[in-house]
Amino acid sequence: MFLLYEYDIFWAFLIISIFIPILAFTISGFLAPINKGPEKLSSYESGIEPMGDAWLQFQIRYYMFALVFVVFDVETVFLYPWAMSFDVLGISVFVEALIFVLILIVGLVYAWRKGALEWS
Repeated sequence: MFLLYEYDIFWAFLIISIFIPILAFTISGFLAPINKGPEKLSSYESGIEPMGDAWLQFQIRYYMFALVFVVFDVETVFLYPWAMSFDVLGISVFVEALIFVLILIVGLVYAWRKGALEWS
């Protein structure tokens, strides 16, 4: 039988974690001064008056490089627990991890051939 009272501490933490940010925003809304003027509405660039247009286009290779980094960073997060318990899990989990790494290597080779990793 599923007993809800086992999750009382979970519900208490969930309610508290929802209530604290709402309370913080409410209190800051009441206490914060409301001063709208040209200084408040201007963009801030290290204390210097902004010059030119703020909308700049970045090259797509920066995003591609960041995306490849995130993929392999997440791969490390997934493989670390597997490596720590390698002796307990057995050969079937080794084959699954090998397939996972091979799929990521295929993706890396694809990105490399498309030129996503080149800076020039």
